[in-house]
Amino acid sequence: MKLPSTSARRAFTLIEILMAMAIFGLVMAAIYSTWIMIARGARVGLEAAAQVQRERIAIHTIEQALSSVRSFQGDVQHYGFLAENGSEARLSFVARLPKAFPRSGRFGDFDVRRVEFAVESVSGADNQLVLRQAPILMDFDEDELKHPLVLARNVKEMLLQFWDVRANDWVDEWNQTNQLPKMVKVQLRMAPPNRSDASARSEEIMRIVALPSVAVPVAWQRPAPGGPIPPKP
Repeated sequence: MKLPSTSARRAFTLIEILMAMAIFGLVMAAIYSTWIMIARGARVGLEAAAQVQRERIAIHTIEQALSSVRSFQGDVQHYGFLAENGSEARLSFVARLPKAFPRSGRFGDFDVRRVEFAVESVSGADNQLVLRQAPILMDFDEDELKHPLVLARNVKEMLLQFWDVRANDWVDEWNQTNQLPKMVKVQLRMAPPNRSDASARSEEIMRIVALPSVAVPVAWQRPAPGGPIPPKP
């Protein structure tokens, strides 16, 4: 019986090594591809969770401010309830805000402030929902105008509806600036964070807030700058 030569045994061993290396390379490539898919899925999941959390904070902030709104019988210019729908929706009113309200620290003891929620376009980016505040009877300062608090990004639109007692129905406009509606419905429609995903859907979050019905009499309102001082109650 003829035994295989030493060179043949060496060649056979070399082939085995090459095959093992090829198999090892395929296994490592599969592991790397799986890891990339897991990491990408985790990133998308974290982005979606962060988006949902921002939406909840944004709608909670609007709800908190509306629950603290104050109605005033006079001086619509400084105390009016103002609302606009459309591509750049805006909601502005006076409220007695709690200490836990965002940015309350920079206003000190001025807890009665005008707040404004607005959807604004940003160059090269999606619309964002911002919040501005100013102490009552004062204008927004430069910092609030240029650097408002961004509550949410990727905002497609903010829809506002108001409960009209006379019509017994929701209306899209509120022109009675010296009166408050009984309820306000706020809807935020958000674009999906991952635009490359064709299956991603826009998110929508909605709240209905009942507003306080007691109005502050004219005699109790603080005067506008340069205006007459109201009588003591």
